[in-house]
Amino acid sequence: MLARPPFTSVYFDCDSTLSAIEGIDELMASLPEGSRRELTELTQRAMEGALPLAQVYQQRLATIAPRRDQLAEIGERYSQRLTPDADLVVLALQSLGKQVGIVSGGLLDPVLALARTLGIDERHVHAVPVIFDAMGRYLDFDRTCPLWQNGGKVTLLRSMPASSRPLAFVGDGATDLETQGSGADLFVGYGGIAIRPIVKQRAETWFETPSLAPLLRIVLTTAELHRLAQDARFRPLLARAETGS
Repeated sequence: MLARPPFTSVYFDCDSTLSAIEGIDELMASLPEGSRRELTELTQRAMEGALPLAQVYQQRLATIAPRRDQLAEIGERYSQRLTPDADLVVLALQSLGKQVGIVSGGLLDPVLALARTLGIDERHVHAVPVIFDAMGRYLDFDRTCPLWQNGGKVTLLRSMPASSRPLAFVGDGATDLETQGSGADLFVGYGGIAIRPIVKQRAETWFETPSLAPLLRIVLTTAELHRLAQDARFRPLLARAETGS
């Protein structure tokens, strides 16, 4: 049965959801063309659910071996390329007392940088930690974190306390879709940056406008929308929620 608002929590994927870039694509930009093309193809297939994420994840990081300073740069790019209205949507949800967080298969350092830009509490940010040596060179990633494998987001969301429920989750990829009916009380597919056909076909709720503003009309009650309308900061946002422009 499709869950309806109100929701206590709203969690987001990071890449192609809160930010208009894919961090892994940015990291691959410095690779030789052949390696970049191979990893890009593998990543695309994993995002569409055609390959196991774990297989692709290990190969990508072993090939790229990102340094700490590179991840700091990706964090800056995440923040520079926010999805339209991402900041205001987060602020609007928080103003209503919603718990807002991020659950991402991306790398923790840059995802935390994005969270700081958006004012999201770090306690509600979940991504894959990277292990560096004393010089900031890549050693490995934290393999105890579930988020580098298929089903990881489901595991993470299921571990959240009852006080976080009901919970809506918003994302663009196949691993986000896995949370539908299993982990999230409502999964909202988002195609405003990248459309994954399997997600568009199977998501119980879907929108693909450039702006994240229409999400408010999916996860909020009429009364909550009315409360937002009393705040001048959010009136233009609510207008865009109608059109997605």
